Formats: sequence, structure tokens, C-alpha cells
Amino acid sequence: MTSTIVVGFDGSTDSHAALRWAAALAQSLGSHLVVVHAVGLLEHLDTHDRAARERAVAFEVAGSMGVEPEQMEWCALDGDPCSVLLRVTEAPGAADMVVVGTRGMGAHTGSVLGSTSLELAEHCTVPLVIVPATFSGDRTGPPAGVTKAG
Repeated sequence: MTSTIVVGFDGSTDSHAALRWAAALAQSLGSHLVVVHAVGLLEHLDTHDRAARERAVAFEVAGSMGVEPEQMEWCALDGDPCSVLLRVTEAPGAADMVVVGTRGMGAHTGSVLGSTSLELAEHCTVPLVIVPATFSGDRTGPPAGVTKAG
């Protein structure tokens, strides 16, 4: 059983799909869900506190997938998305799995995968799931291939 599932969340459509997938898996396995938001240099200049808005959205999305608030945590860390997500795979408190969308906020048309998902695929030392934006999460039960813990 995966005890800690980390999902990258930047508010993009793809990160919403990744969060829905990770939340469905965490809910079905009884795993702890950690939603990670990378705070870049320019985000520090945002006077409207984007991270706080994204946190509220993340809790709402995960809750809609059946994840209880005490089953998840929000983690906003300084750095670029790939470095931040790779850091959370290290001890202590290492993630057992990382989930990301295919592309994030900086998506370039014509690319199947964004730079973060590609770099994670090359360097991640734990299982990595890259969820397409087309995942709606409206299926019943856990993601395909997952059996409920119990």
C-alpha cells in the first residue's frame, strides 16, 4: 500500500486532473495525500496570495473525491516545480508516489508533456504517475488497476 501520495498542484487544468486522480487513489487506499505547490520567484510578488487561493481549491477538489481534510496536507515550498517535487521524495517523510499533470501553467502548445513532467520522469526515484488533462475523476471507484484497501 502507498502510504504517502504527493501531487503537484499549480491550479492548471492538468494539475486539477492530477489532483482528482491522486485524491481518488488516496481515498481508496486510505493513504495520506500531500498537495505540493511550488512557489517561484515571481509568485512572491503576488499581493493576492495565490498559494492561499490554490490551497482552498485543492482542499475542495480533494474533498469532492472523498478525501477527508485530516487525510491531506498542503505544502507550499520555494523553488521550481521539479526541484520541489524531487525534494519531497527524500527522507524524512519521503513520498511513496508522485502524481503530476502532463503540463502545468507554462504549457506550450504542441508538446505532449511539459518540462516538469519530463524532468521528473528522468530523475524521480519513486513511482511517478503523469495524468492526462482528460481525466475527469467522475468514474466510480478507484483509478483503474487499484484495489481498495481493507
